[in-house]
Amino acid sequence: MGRAKEIIVKVIPSNIAVPFVKQHHYSGTVSNTSALHFGCFLDDKLHGVMSYGSPMDKSKVLPLVQPSLWNEMLELNRMAFDDYLPKYSESRCIAISIKLIKKNAPHIKWILSYSDGCSCGDGAIYRASGFILTQIKVNQIIRVIDGKLVAKNYANKKYYDKSKGINKFNGSKIKEGFQLRYIYLIDKTCKITVPILPFSKIDQMGAGMYKGEKISLAERKALSDGVVTNPASNLE
Repeated sequence: MGRAKEIIVKVIPSNIAVPFVKQHHYSGTVSNTSALHFGCFLDDKLHGVMSYGSPMDKSKVLPLVQPSLWNEMLELNRMAFDDYLPKYSESRCIAISIKLIKKNAPHIKWILSYSDGCSCGDGAIYRASGFILTQIKVNQIIRVIDGKLVAKNYANKKYYDKSKGINKFNGSKIKEGFQLRYIYLIDKTCKITVPILPFSKIDQMGAGMYKGEKISLAERKALSDGVVTNPASNLE
């Protein structure tokens, strides 16, 4: 694992996390629901941030895992790293953040996260960290007038000029790909209520993506050669 073992992960305030995420996350945005931020430090400097919080519509996702009360789940809604960190960093940092949540917030039973293949990848880091794949769906991303990358459906609602009857992103290029939904069960007695998809389904649907480009399973394995295999298994 090399220098990845030297990374220190700890809770940081939003006034430190937010600027870093805006600078290094592909969307250039932060989630308004983020409430818990972990900073990833190496050589006494911040090189990564993971932000957890509530989903945009918790009522829709809460039934995905049962039993699960309103305050018993979190969404990993932003993960941003710079290029300074070595191989294995992402998986190791996720594993440590889950371990800290498990220790300091024992009421949290599960974690939800999404991988945006349109602009990033198909979730190799999540799979290496012990997350379970539960959904693959077609997704469209567009860069709107203020430079943000958002889902097209959201852009149609927020960036539509009713007075002129036009979209403010006219002429922008739509990026097509897939969104993949992952779940990590901290409490192993809980049950996922939706079908669990084998990772082979990604290739069957042609959903394999890396940095917004389609890619095969073999090519993904070659690119993710430095990903730790299931480091979250050490959390038990």
